[in-house]
Amino acid sequence: MDKWLKELTLEGNSVRLEPMSLDHTNELTHAVKDGNLWELWYTSAPKPENVEAYISKALQEFELDISLPFVIVEKMTNKVIGTTRYMNAVAANRHLEIGTTWYSKSYQRTGANTECKYLLLKYAFENLNCIAVEFRTNWHNMQSRNAILGLGAKQDGVLRNHIIDSTGCLRDTVVFSILNSEWQMVKKSLEFKMSRKYSNS
Repeated sequence: MDKWLKELTLEGNSVRLEPMSLDHTNELTHAVKDGNLWELWYTSAPKPENVEAYISKALQEFELDISLPFVIVEKMTNKVIGTTRYMNAVAANRHLEIGTTWYSKSYQRTGANTECKYLLLKYAFENLNCIAVEFRTNWHNMQSRNAILGLGAKQDGVLRNHIIDSTGCLRDTVVFSILNSEWQMVKKSLEFKMSRKYSNS
């Protein structure tokens, strides 16, 4: 059967999303060291020594047509600054999640996340014809929760004791979504935010 999620590159004004490959191992290792991101226990960033295995697992999920992982490249420097992906995709239901996203500390709060999410949402709704796009994050990750709300997503609920994390703790997962009927308004809002950023830069 033909895959729903096919390799592609999404390009914006300041960032480019490229299909992740093992060739990105060194660049992602360097990116995750900027801010020691793996030390934030509520994030998905791997330890430097685990980056190759992290990529390999993502590529396995791509082959199963449930994930499409990207590296995030800053266009001005051609530097890999993080990663994101479509995940938990169900083609029959035209539903997927955007997640496993992290950025080098130097590029957090720079507007890169807004543009990345805009590119991913636009392709999901306008090319994949999704009926809903979901976001999930740890209850304790307030920065992520606020960023998701800032995109225009609405909170669906909290999954209590949803996951046993790598430390053995029980994680509560906050679930958000954007529906296809909401996309045009969300799109307008994101384009306005990005236009203000570029006009002030």
